[in-house]
Amino acid sequence: MMELVCPAGTPAAFRAAVEAGADAVYVGFRDETNARNFPGLNFSVPELKEAIGLAHGLRRKVFVAINTFPRAGEEALWHRALAAAEDLGADAVILADIGLLDHAARRHPKLRLHLSVQAAASHADAIRIYVEEFRVRRVVLPRVLTVPEIAALNARIAVETEVFAFGGMCPMAEGRCSLSSYVTGQSPNMSGVCSPASHVRYERRQGALVSLLGGSVINKFDPDEAAGYPTLCKGRFVAGAAGGYLFEEPVSLNAGPILRDLETAGVRALKIEGRQRGRAYVTAVVAAFRKLIDELERTGDAPSDLVHALGRLAEGQQGTTGAFGRAWR
Repeated sequence: MMELVCPAGTPAAFRAAVEAGADAVYVGFRDETNARNFPGLNFSVPELKEAIGLAHGLRRKVFVAINTFPRAGEEALWHRALAAAEDLGADAVILADIGLLDHAARRHPKLRLHLSVQAAASHADAIRIYVEEFRVRRVVLPRVLTVPEIAALNARIAVETEVFAFGGMCPMAEGRCSLSSYVTGQSPNMSGVCSPASHVRYERRQGALVSLLGGSVINKFDPDEAAGYPTLCKGRFVAGAAGGYLFEEPVSLNAGPILRDLETAGVRALKIEGRQRGRAYVTAVVAAFRKLIDELERTGDAPSDLVHALGRLAEGQQGTTGAFGRAWR
C-alpha cells in the first residue's frame, strides 16, 4: 500500500491530518530552514515535541522538512534544526542541500534521510549518488516526470520514491526557480517563500479582476473566471501574437484519477501539498485520499465517485495531472 504523507503548518492542522488518516505528517520549524516560511505557520520545538508524541501514540510518522539551502557562513541554524529533529524523535528529515546532507550523514548516522523535491533529482545517476554517498532512503521526485518515466526510473534505483499527488502545482524544476525572487526579492529556495502573501494584491480594472505580485501584473480574470493565486509560472503571458498560460494554468495538481498507475509504476508514497492550508482543507483532502487509497488496496481500483469528490477540493475546482500525463512530453 502506498503511504499517505500529509501537510501540517500548525498544531491544529497536524491533529486534523492525523485524525483524517495520514500515515505520515510533514512539518517545518518556525524559521527559514523550511520552504514554507510564512508568518503564523510552522512549529516551535515544544509544539513539535507534543505533535510527535501524538503521532507516535497513534503509530503515525512525522517528517521534518529542512529543505531550504543554507546561506554561506550561517549553516549553524540548519545544523541546529537537524539536531533538534533527531532529539525530538522525528522519523525522517527532508533535505535538499548537498552540504547539509553530508553533515547529516556524518553527524546524525541514525537519522533517516529523505531527499527533498527541492534537490530536483530526476534521473537514476543523480539519485544513486545521493543514496550511495549520503544514505538517502527516499527521494521526493520533481513534478516534471510522466508516469512511464517514473516506472522506468524505479526499475533502475534501489530507493523509495515519493510523488506529489494533490495541491499546488509547481511546473518548474524545483530548487532551480528564480521567477518569484525576480519580482519579490525573496528566494523560494533560500528563504522559503514562493510568491509571499505580503507581495500579493488584487485590483478591479475595467470590470476584470487583476492579480499582482510585487507590483507586476500576473493575470486578469473575467467575472465568470475562478481567480488563482498569483505566481509567475501560472500567469498569463503574451508571446508574439498569442496570449495565454505558457507554463501551467492556476489549478491544483490532482493525481486521484491515476493512483493505480502510480502504484503500478512503483511509487511508495503519495504527498499532499499544503502546509499553508487550514485544518478544514487538510481534513477534507486527507480523508478523501485515505478513502481512495484504502479502496485501491481493497478492490484494485479507485471509485469514480471518490475521484470526483476529490476534484471538488481543487483550487477553483479545477485540477490537472500535470506532467504525469503531459502529451507534449
